[in-house]
Amino acid sequence: MSAFPSSLSPSSPSPLHLAVALDGAGWHPAAWREPEARPRDLLTAGYWADVVTEAERGLLDFVTFEDALALQSSQVTEPDGRTDQVRGRLDAVLIAARVAPLTRHIGLVPTVVATHTEPFHISKAIATLDYVSTGRAGLRVQVSGRNHEAAHFGRRTFPAVNIKGVERPSDPVVRELIAELFGEAADYVEVVRRLWDSWEDDAEIRDVATGRFVDRDKLHYIDFEGRNFSVKGPSITPRPPQGQPIVSALAHGPLPYELVGRSTDIGYVTPHDADQARDIVTEIRTAQAEAGRADEPLHVFGDLVVFLDDDPAAAAARKARLDDLAGYVYTSDAEIFTGTPAQLADRLVEWRQAGLSGFRLRPGVIGQDLQAITRGLVPELQRRDAFRHTYEADTLRGLLGLDHPANRYATATATATATA
Repeated sequence: MSAFPSSLSPSSPSPLHLAVALDGAGWHPAAWREPEARPRDLLTAGYWADVVTEAERGLLDFVTFEDALALQSSQVTEPDGRTDQVRGRLDAVLIAARVAPLTRHIGLVPTVVATHTEPFHISKAIATLDYVSTGRAGLRVQVSGRNHEAAHFGRRTFPAVNIKGVERPSDPVVRELIAELFGEAADYVEVVRRLWDSWEDDAEIRDVATGRFVDRDKLHYIDFEGRNFSVKGPSITPRPPQGQPIVSALAHGPLPYELVGRSTDIGYVTPHDADQARDIVTEIRTAQAEAGRADEPLHVFGDLVVFLDDDPAAAAARKARLDDLAGYVYTSDAEIFTGTPAQLADRLVEWRQAGLSGFRLRPGVIGQDLQAITRGLVPELQRRDAFRHTYEADTLRGLLGLDHPANRYATATATATATA
């Protein structure tokens, strides 16, 4: 049995997929100081509507919305005292719900911190987003081992760890913490998915003549019992239009790769060259096969931070100028690309051959780099027959080439009836 689903294998001729990751004014900490950044609008619905509308104009598959349970910080593991960078953000799920009626095709994928939120609440919220968007919702699962975030809830604490080498830690304390967080995240996703299935697709009868609104036999207890959660179910929200909205996660090492392979529809990864991309894809496909999902479609997207200009020197100079404003050289977990849209297209096509089926681009400055993606990169990829010319589906699953999934409880009931 191949470890690569045929529809998403490295040799697949299908066009690549594109998403953008949205965070404030952009991923560079000094992005808000650019003339196009609109810093006074960052906490308004209009700003987010404009940004997502521009992404849809570029025919992108989806956007992700960053979120966290603490203020942004220049420090990875703790708050800082800086006042010269953007601090504060709106709730990602609520932003997505606000812009959903203003768009028609693009997928909307908010970030949720699984470590401190209940899967019952999030299953309901994302199901609602799927209804509001008529089938374009997704979810990006994130974990947090930061004590200053945990302190907002008062339910748990974490050991202080050195963030360096966290991708493949040698410290047993770090390994144990990562295993705990990602094991919990896997349970979280399982509960959410079961709750989405707890109503069969045709559970709502809505028959005025007979007075029957719901067929109670088509609502199911999920009865999940695990180390982290005990959830009875069923959900209070009917099964979402997509059946299962898209679940995605960012992964940097073996345990996150296992989460992607076991539980998600999309994994975002951060290679710095094509060989590393190939190695990461192999790890994820191995984890996918070990989870018994070898024949299921699973996308692996490469993340890049991008600064784009018609002149590559101008793109690099802009990034350097922003570094000066920030007071340090901006670095990222992902590869930082400075250059032209055509040069970025070269990079994406090259990395695609390593097995990546798509890319999630992080605009360095949304006010400049998002339009460079939608109006520069996209036409360049279209000229190469590497990207769509029109939206070909009405749902996010459809855009990603994923079928409407069978309901696990309906399937189990039908099987039991047939064998009785």
